[in-house]
Amino acid sequence: MQYLSGYLDEAAQQALVVEIRALVAKAPLFTPTMPRWGRPFSVRMSNCGPLGWVSDKSGYRYQATHPVTAEPWPPIPQSLLDLWDVTTGYPLPPEACLINYYHPDAKMGLHVDNDEEDFDAPILSVSLGDDARFRLGGRERKDSTESYILRSGDIFILDEEDRLAYHGIDRIYPGTSMLLKEAGRINLTMRRVTRDCAKGR
Repeated sequence: MQYLSGYLDEAAQQALVVEIRALVAKAPLFTPTMPRWGRPFSVRMSNCGPLGWVSDKSGYRYQATHPVTAEPWPPIPQSLLDLWDVTTGYPLPPEACLINYYHPDAKMGLHVDNDEEDFDAPILSVSLGDDARFRLGGRERKDSTESYILRSGDIFILDEEDRLAYHGIDRIYPGTSMLLKEAGRINLTMRRVTRDCAKGR
């Protein structure tokens, strides 16, 4: 993994928030639910890119349209594509950028991102807004974990042996950032989904 603390300065963070608000205006935040049981996540989300990750009673999956509006997801901003190129060096662009909004009480349990075909590609995460306690483990749920405090402007990349590691968000620390108009955190997660080289940028 790579932990790039404070990678984005304040101006870059503010510009990115403006872009995210424009994306969410086109693809509104929705509340995903757990497969089978339909229990709602505490995180609200949207996506941008050719594909978007969704979860409902039918399961976890990527699809080309918003689950509520049925409209295609808006494109990933060029600033994020450039960030992917510079920090990951991966030869193919991301196909999905998850936009997760954590309100102060939200969290994300330990999980593995394994709904993609291309596990060779890294997962790039950008933190905006309030601090969050991020926990990273190993390939098995029972493995020991290490915690990190992710702050606004931080980048975290899961790659190579950590690509399929268990990870999650334990808590949000409201009031630790003034970037957003409201308390909470935005997490952007860029992923390559398919191995289809014809889908290059």
